[in-house]
Amino acid sequence: MAVVDITELKSALTPRTGLLGLDLGEKTIGVAVSDISLIIATPLELIKKTKFTHEAERLFALMAKREASGLLIGLPVNMDGTEGPRCQSVRAFARNILRLRDVPIAFWDERWSSSVMNRFLIEEADLTRAKRAEVIDRSAAAYILQGALDRMRSYD
Repeated sequence: MAVVDITELKSALTPRTGLLGLDLGEKTIGVAVSDISLIIATPLELIKKTKFTHEAERLFALMAKREASGLLIGLPVNMDGTEGPRCQSVRAFARNILRLRDVPIAFWDERWSSSVMNRFLIEEADLTRAKRAEVIDRSAAAYILQGALDRMRSYD
């Protein structure tokens, strides 16, 4: 398998399995999971970045436990739509995953994910800065994944 377009992701998945959504930060990876119907995204976990092999092992363990057969990775596109060094890093992460395991991977524009979730956590959830730091990346991963799931349903 390789990187696929969002329009092809659903058909690339093993039937009746979900997706993991990833928000790759500099120090952490926010992880969200979809249900097997590919309708709802839920924040799942925050993985501290240490060594790629440890991060990949944890992702594969989560995929097995949550019956997910693919990855949706947030792509940090610049506000003007161009791709900079952060996008290159995300694409390199995906290539490294594919070297270890043959899974369908798609990217989703994540330009607004962290700011939207941060605003929500301040205004609606009334969380302190410390509490927001604990949940922002996995919440952003769920926001990214939910946007992609909604788009995928529009292709049905």
